Amino acid sequence: MRLDAPRQRVLVVDDERVIADTLVLILSQKGFEATAAYNGENAVEAAIPFMPDVLIMDVFMEGMNGIEASLQISAILPLCRVILFSGNTETAELLQEAEAHGHFFEILAKPVHPSDLVDRLSSHHTSPSSQRCSSNKALKLTKLPG
Repeated sequence: MRLDAPRQRVLVVDDERVIADTLVLILSQKGFEATAAYNGENAVEAAIPFMPDVLIMDVFMEGMNGIEASLQISAILPLCRVILFSGNTETAELLQEAEAHGHFFEILAKPVHPSDLVDRLSSHHTSPSSQRCSSNKALKLTKLPG
């Protein structure tokens, strides 16, 4: 990444703090502006002031799962790119349910190698400053049916 270019903001969300913190450290060292949240509720709260360009979200977490949190964040920040990651085989079922309702997400299998993640983020890099938008939308609390 060029030093004079705006840095992509990445919100990493995983209830396994070691994973979230490690990814934030690696992404920061690679030139991204990254921060962590440790559950779905905190991710929604953090997304508003942080205004991420990219959301990297674990699917299975206590409380609000990653898909529910991603839907809420996407409603507030529609230009935010969402990448879900999971090591759980039940992820496919949740993704199919979301797709049936018109929501499509990128998915990575855990464990994800940091260089693969950086490559994926860099290959889709667009101007972050043009994507950031201030949003006054009310938070729409929706859950997947079922």
